[in-house]
Amino acid sequence: MPPVDYGQPMAETNKPVAVETVGENPTRLWGMTMPERVRRIARAAGFDASAGRENGPVILVNTAFAFDPAWLRQLAATPGAMLTLGGVPAIAHARNSNEAAAVRAAMQNGRGVTGASLDTTAFEDGPTVENKTLRKRETPFLMPLRPDTVRALERASYFGAYKGVTDLLTKYLWPQWALVLTRICARLGITPNMVTVVGAILCVAATFAFAEGRYWLGMAMGLGFMVLDTVDGKLARCTITSSRLGDVLDHGMDLVHPPFWWWFWAVGLSHWGLAYDDRTFALVMIAILGGYVVQRLIEGAFIKFYDGIHIHVWQRFDSQFRLITARRNPNMVILFVSMLFSRPDLGLIAVAWWTVISCAVHAVRLVQAMAYKARGNAVTSWLARG
Repeated sequence: MPPVDYGQPMAETNKPVAVETVGENPTRLWGMTMPERVRRIARAAGFDASAGRENGPVILVNTAFAFDPAWLRQLAATPGAMLTLGGVPAIAHARNSNEAAAVRAAMQNGRGVTGASLDTTAFEDGPTVENKTLRKRETPFLMPLRPDTVRALERASYFGAYKGVTDLLTKYLWPQWALVLTRICARLGITPNMVTVVGAILCVAATFAFAEGRYWLGMAMGLGFMVLDTVDGKLARCTITSSRLGDVLDHGMDLVHPPFWWWFWAVGLSHWGLAYDDRTFALVMIAILGGYVVQRLIEGAFIKFYDGIHIHVWQRFDSQFRLITARRNPNMVILFVSMLFSRPDLGLIAVAWWTVISCAVHAVRLVQAMAYKARGNAVTSWLARG
């Protein structure tokens, strides 16, 4: 199947796209019935989830199935399109009342559509899409929603909310831990913002621990914060409860706290008798904090120059380098190793060097992209090229 792209907003018309659920299904996913889940997805995408329209286009959703929100956005962008599983329509964008009636009948009876000509995509054919927000290409999940499939669906929706291009710890170490915590939070009605606040408390506490030279305690609290930093985002995406405030809190904390961690790690060295002299302290901080700012500026420049494309998804190398580039989590791995040898001073110096190296790599990649474009080539994500 040809790749499709759901990375851009789909509701660009004056009248919001209408969304209607068809059928009844008492089985809940992440504590929500399918009609409630669909309403949340529709509202988040800017669609009209209040009711279907008697005339005109409408997106029909079969409550017998659960699906990744990407499918609703994709179908909304393609009037006359239909996604099926086992020949039964799961989601369809009917262009008029006649098509809508045919699709409703098929959904209610669990059979294929008759009496309407729709552009049908069978899920079994494995259509792939690019998710620009989460920086990955995939086939978003679609499965029957029954009591025996709930855990599999929760797992699919949880991992579907993961970025495909991220650091090695987030990608490989704690997805399973965060899945368990996400399920617990959803069952208890804990909101993403509550998780963010608890994480923020741990983040600040870790900063004070570093300043006092209590590195193991600080890293333990930092680990808790880093895991919760994953949980709040996944909980928001899985329960469709993202908010502007939560987004600001989460991303603001992510952006602001790393320099404080590295500064106070250096301050805490005095408690180990390993304090830097003034010159070394200044050089290490210039390298780490200056490199942190420069790297962020390079990333921002790439996004601005190349129509929103992240530097980490230009070519496959960039995505692979994102696993280890000098961000908080890889830096914490370096510091953890240094603590195994009781040399937190050397660990921070290693972080400084790795920050400089990572900054240089990103700078070179930005220059290479400029040269690539100057030769008449379009700078696009390798994920989009599928």
